[in-house]
Amino acid sequence: MTSFPVGVIRAVLVFIGRSARRVVVTLAGLVLLLAGVIMLVTPGPGLLTIIAGLAVLSTEYAWARRALERARERSRQAVRKVQEVREVRQTRRNSGSGPGPGTAPPALEPPPPDRSR
Repeated sequence: MTSFPVGVIRAVLVFIGRSARRVVVTLAGLVLLLAGVIMLVTPGPGLLTIIAGLAVLSTEYAWARRALERARERSRQAVRKVQEVREVRQTRRNSGSGPGPGTAPPALEPPPPDRSR
């Protein structure tokens, strides 16, 4: 009976460990992606779950890393756009050009009593 050198056994175990990790990461990432896509049409945090799936997959795959970076850039753009809209609305409210949307009309006061008698 021939014995295998320890180096070969160690290399095989390392390969199996890496492969197992890649399989687990792939399955977990795909499950998160699929759940996120389902949550886009049902109640739930679909976009966040898709981003989480891409984050998991990006640990093993370059395409997922690129997709995650694109998602981050688009989210930064969305945040900037929301901030710009808020600033414009705040400027309109503070400009004094009349009541803006969502403001109550001035209160009506009752006429003064007639004291001419």
